[in-house]
Amino acid sequence: MHVSVKWVDGVSFVGISETGHAVVLDGAPENGGRNIGMRPMEMLLIGMGGCTSFDVVAILKKARQPITDCVAEIDATRAEDIPKVFTKIHVHFVITGNNLNEAQVERAVKLSAEKYCSASIMLAKSVEITHSFEIKAPEHA
Repeated sequence: MHVSVKWVDGVSFVGISETGHAVVLDGAPENGGRNIGMRPMEMLLIGMGGCTSFDVVAILKKARQPITDCVAEIDATRAEDIPKVFTKIHVHFVITGNNLNEAQVERAVKLSAEKYCSASIMLAKSVEITHSFEIKAPEHA
């Protein structure tokens, strides 16, 4: 895997993936940023959230669960001093579907966290990561 990060100006950068996708990164205004893009640490959490969500959805579909939506709400705590690394990350899944099996959802979250999600497993080597979930029925108009 190869990506590049090109400096634009100030503390603004453009990250480009080997698949040709781009994203703007910027620092906070108090650090010279203009608030025109995501902070790099936000991007790190989004990457982890995408990785684990991909797993959970795939595992539930393979288990033939009638999933209609999956949202990973992620909260993180950072150290006060530099380097301001993440010290705790909590991932809360909101899984929507008709008659979802709670044990299957729990299994999917656990398998992602412990076996499949490369990003979560890598970060868990230095950060306390916890998971929770809730199941919702679809809203009908």
